Amino acid sequence: MVAVLVDHNIEGQAALLWEEVAAQGWLELVEMTLITFTDAGLPRDTPDRALWRFAQERDMLLLTANRNMTGADSLERTIREESVPTSLPVITIGRSDRIEERDYRRRCAEWLVDIVLYLDRYRGGRRLFIP
Repeated sequence: MVAVLVDHNIEGQAALLWEEVAAQGWLELVEMTLITFTDAGLPRDTPDRALWRFAQERDMLLLTANRNMTGADSLERTIREESVPTSLPVITIGRSDRIEERDYRRRCAEWLVDIVLYLDRYRGGRRLFIP
């Protein structure tokens, strides 16, 4: 089972994306689950470095949209400093504001499923932008 931990600020977009994954029939074929901060017991203000470590320690893919390299503990800096060849990538929706567009959402869903299906190919990839 592959767990996808969704960043607190894109829960609505992630729900739409997950609906698309389900509509395409992937959830019947691929064991994957979407986990929110609440599900994981994480506070909304979890620092980026702690969030990345949390996901890595639990073998979860982190789905995000806007975390950047601002500050010593930013997500991008954490990935650059702590990522190793076996690290899971962080999946970033390139344009979360477009997730309501059916075609864009479909392409994001396809990329997400591809990452899950071929996860070992993507390990150590740091950050993957979808679509």
